[in-house]
Amino acid sequence: MSSPDNRIRSVAIVGGGTAGWMAAAMLARVLKDGQCRITTIESPEIGTIGVGEATIPTIRMVNLLLGIDENDFIRHTQATFKLGIEFRNWSRAGHVYIHPFGRYGTSIERVAFHHHWLRLRALGDPTPLRDYSVSATAAYLGKFIRPPEDPRLVLSSLSYAFHFDAGLYAQYLRKYSEARGVVRLERKVVDVELRGEDGFIQALKLDDGTRVEADLFIDCSGFRGLLIEQALKTGYEDWTQWLPCDRAVAVPCESAGELTPFTRSTAHAAGWQWRIPLQHRIGNGYVFCSRFISDDEAAATLLANLDGKALAEPRVLKFTTGRRRKFWNRNCIALGLASGFMEPLESTSIHLIQSGVTQLAAIFPDRSFDPMDEAEYNRLQILEYERIRDFITLHYFATEREDQPLWKYCKHMSIPESLAYRMRLFQSSGRVAFHDSELFVESNWLSVLTGQNIWPKRYDPLANVMPEEETRRRLLHLKTVIRQTVDAMPTHAEFIARNCRAGR
Repeated sequence: MSSPDNRIRSVAIVGGGTAGWMAAAMLARVLKDGQCRITTIESPEIGTIGVGEATIPTIRMVNLLLGIDENDFIRHTQATFKLGIEFRNWSRAGHVYIHPFGRYGTSIERVAFHHHWLRLRALGDPTPLRDYSVSATAAYLGKFIRPPEDPRLVLSSLSYAFHFDAGLYAQYLRKYSEARGVVRLERKVVDVELRGEDGFIQALKLDDGTRVEADLFIDCSGFRGLLIEQALKTGYEDWTQWLPCDRAVAVPCESAGELTPFTRSTAHAAGWQWRIPLQHRIGNGYVFCSRFISDDEAAATLLANLDGKALAEPRVLKFTTGRRRKFWNRNCIALGLASGFMEPLESTSIHLIQSGVTQLAAIFPDRSFDPMDEAEYNRLQILEYERIRDFITLHYFATEREDQPLWKYCKHMSIPESLAYRMRLFQSSGRVAFHDSELFVESNWLSVLTGQNIWPKRYDPLANVMPEEETRRRLLHLKTVIRQTVDAMPTHAEFIARNCRAGR
């Protein structure tokens, strides 16, 4: 089949920050023949949100794609390692559990590991699920080492991500992008020109009178959605009924104590507080529902629960949880906050930028902009957002708390049927429903369901085929090997000092 050369020759990215520069870096890497001009328009007057400092393991695929040395990246972004998220007070006041990265054990006789654990639990064994996770054990003992690739070694089940300074990360990606030909314009977009015949974006008018034309436009302009919403009127789907928090107050503070290799999420009266340890400071924020607490009260709560001295004045951010009705509309793709917002509870914000760019590379258009490409991209991104929405909603809904208005609302709220089905299935049989292509899989759902005291009525009956004593022996052996392996690891701080401390 032959066709005219109709390739995209120019891409304009509106907005910098993590979204803009991640898009620029990844597209510069993918479109590496130099025949596509990439321009990033970044206004010095418009600050970036910069609270997305915690990530999930998929971020390592970005480094791999870009060919970035991990130690160099860590040094330049003041990063630390992240093995999971600890949740405090979510199920009830005083209750603590961890959602670690990586898997729990391995299947035994083709029966998922957690069914053997559930069997022993039903027989009175009190061993928590976290004891069968290398990542969870290392997180609580303050240890870290990169896992080997040999699947025969228990250490290979450890998985990790990063905490980093979002501002430094954007600078790092900007330097990478500009070295590969991306042009940066320090300007403000003051008008968007649309083509009369089809409503496609034709050009951007900048504050110095410059006109920037492009074939493809990427909107990384944040909540305001300068292109996707203000110009193209795409529409927004509001998810506040399931994710009721609508504001956050953020402040960095001085480091104190051990450099913990995990994020902490602590539920308060009207929301929850994040704690993200970096090499040079700790990132903190209180995500809250403005119906139940004022901005000043939220800021006071946050300042009263810091590890060290605040390094800035608290900054309030307002948002509406949800997504654009389309992520791809005509010749515009929305990424980052311009595409939607799902609050940072499970550190998915940066992943969703990565997912959007990766999917764009997989369904990259030509200048004809076939509507089927747009439809398929939107279908896949909507599925991604809705599945993550369900996982985050689970944290709010699966609570025993009724001591505060927010938590009482969450406990009794209606939830999406897609989440209700997953919960019914698990409560019935201990089975976890998930799709191969989705972000959160069996181990993730297990962590939160059991962590927040959602228990099944039964487990897989095939777990009973193995004699009870053999099951006890195997699980005890696994727990022992995990603990011995973690004991032999360097501390998190030692590993960073030896390999990737900032300033080295």
